[in-house]
Amino acid sequence: MYWTLELASHLDDAPWPAIKDELIDYAIRSGAPLEVIENLQELEDDGEPFESIEEIWPDYPTNEDYFYNEDEL
Repeated sequence: MYWTLELASHLDDAPWPAIKDELIDYAIRSGAPLEVIENLQELEDDGEPFESIEEIWPDYPTNEDYFYNEDEL
């Protein structure tokens, strides 16, 4: 399983929180690339919903990653 920013971005509008099957269904209906669906199928399914993409791919960039102090400009 591998994630890239491009692949993970297909789940930006997913119905969070969501269980594995809901994410796979969303990816199929939204026309996500096959790699996204394959990655989702490889996830461990403990029946608990994923709260966000960060639970699937911890390296997913958040708004905090782009935060900068305006005073330093």
